[in-house]
Amino acid sequence: MLEVDGISKAYGTAASELWVLDDVSFAVEHGRRLAIMGPSGSGKSTLLAIIGGLEPPTRGSVRLDGVDPFAVDAARRAAFRNERIGFVFQDHHLVDGCTALDNVLVPALARGRVPMEMVDRAAALLARVGLAGRSGHLPGELSGGERQRVAVARALLLHPQLVLADEPTGQLDSRSAAAVTDLLVELTAETGGVLIVVTHDAEVAGRMGSVRRLVDGRLDA
Repeated sequence: MLEVDGISKAYGTAASELWVLDDVSFAVEHGRRLAIMGPSGSGKSTLLAIIGGLEPPTRGSVRLDGVDPFAVDAARRAAFRNERIGFVFQDHHLVDGCTALDNVLVPALARGRVPMEMVDRAAALLARVGLAGRSGHLPGELSGGERQRVAVARALLLHPQLVLADEPTGQLDSRSAAAVTDLLVELTAETGGVLIVVTHDAEVAGRMGSVRRLVDGRLDA
């Protein structure tokens, strides 16, 4: 289970603080999906960064299966992210000089030597996202929808317990957006992980099991 308990986040100094999150709490069980909607500047991406162990909260805690990533040192937190969390961003963040297959393998490369079974899994994931014939192509040779599908495959490579997607369809046409959403839902369902999607798209949000709105740093009931 993912447990978010009383998360608040402030930037600036004590004399001039800007609070972007205010006492956000919720829980999501494994196998469940959650969409978080809200206007620009409401704190959605900041919340996702905290949940993913990328940025510490000012107050509150995050626990994934009882583990708080901010209760350990930076090296162990990085390992925690690599082992348990998959990220999909609006800008796919692929490595320009690497093929689609190598980009999917990036999380495994962070561990050192990549076993053949991991290469086989990466190739199988590319096939699942419809890119079996494009595994040797560079990102510049792929369409926007294809690049985002590579990013989805990369996020699922290590069977993460939690997948976080920040506006994953924001730069795609409606057909590509629907395909990417389908893949996120189907592939995370197979692993039994938690899927949280930050989106402005009501159709994408509607594919999730639950929808919450974040406005002025506060999450609706």
